[in-house]
Amino acid sequence: MAFFSRLDLQEGLRTLSVLQWIPVYIILGTIPIVGIPYLLLFSSLWSLSVLSLTWLAYDWSTHSQDGRRSSWVRKWTLWKYFQSYFPIKLVKTHDLPAKHNYIIVSHPHGVLSFGAFINFATEATGFSRIFPSITPFLTTLEGIFWIPIVRDYVMSMGICPVSELALKHKLTQKGSGNAVIIVVGGATEALLCRPGVSTVYLKNHKGFVKLALKTGAYLVPSYSFGENEVFNQETFPEGTWLRFFQKNFQKIGKKILGLNFCTFHGRGLTRESWGFLPFNHPITTVVGEPLAVPKINDPDKETVAKYLELYTSALQKLFDQHKAEYGLSETQELTII
Repeated sequence: MAFFSRLDLQEGLRTLSVLQWIPVYIILGTIPIVGIPYLLLFSSLWSLSVLSLTWLAYDWSTHSQDGRRSSWVRKWTLWKYFQSYFPIKLVKTHDLPAKHNYIIVSHPHGVLSFGAFINFATEATGFSRIFPSITPFLTTLEGIFWIPIVRDYVMSMGICPVSELALKHKLTQKGSGNAVIIVVGGATEALLCRPGVSTVYLKNHKGFVKLALKTGAYLVPSYSFGENEVFNQETFPEGTWLRFFQKNFQKIGKKILGLNFCTFHGRGLTRESWGFLPFNHPITTVVGEPLAVPKINDPDKETVAKYLELYTSALQKLFDQHKAEYGLSETQELTII
């Protein structure tokens, strides 16, 4: 009985580690968003709000420059439980020599990009052991860094904004051996993610190629097999009130927050139940061969198109070589739009 109790405890800890992920961001964000105005307007402790805003103004450029990375936070046991919930695995196919900088392009976005987060923003899968000479910087929306407390939390994991200012700093001002990780498909690609479907939104996203050319950073394809299988996404029939609500909800999110919201579900607190936790499906992120890119201060459209085509071919090759090994059928096709 004690043996089974330990199994139940480990399963519970794994579930809680995933369950806390999004609520923690919401709680940490709510504290300053609500607390600072309240203290400033309705409390004798208004000076705390002034100090907080003064510090934020003084520290404003940190997230776009060196950040405040913490090896301790990246190695939290919490992330190991998170990783083992699915489980998530990081696979290296080629070395990334420290004499270069890299743009690791992550596909697919999935609903919440679990593979990219665990592999590149934590040490749960051993990034520093697999790529010992490389410092990774996972990128996310700039707006996250406008929120006190939240910005320090994400910076501690080595996360930086997906802005030209921040990316150029990482790739040109910090020497070599740096890798920025960009989930290029973004929220638009999230709407395409469904079990059994391998679709990436790439052809109109040329910014990462232009950045590589301007900085001389090598392009590295990566694909997280299983990312699309951890949630079921719903699209309701046209003409129904649910479809009307879904489309307008997505439009509001896009207009106000710049996000596309998708309607999804997974499992509940137990594996057999319905809820919004991801399914326990393995995710394997395979990092491919680096593509050498010349440094060109002002690349023309033809050069950008050429290297986008080379990158697309490298991604296709990576997918085809590893799809059967990591859960897809030999006949599964990668659709690039």
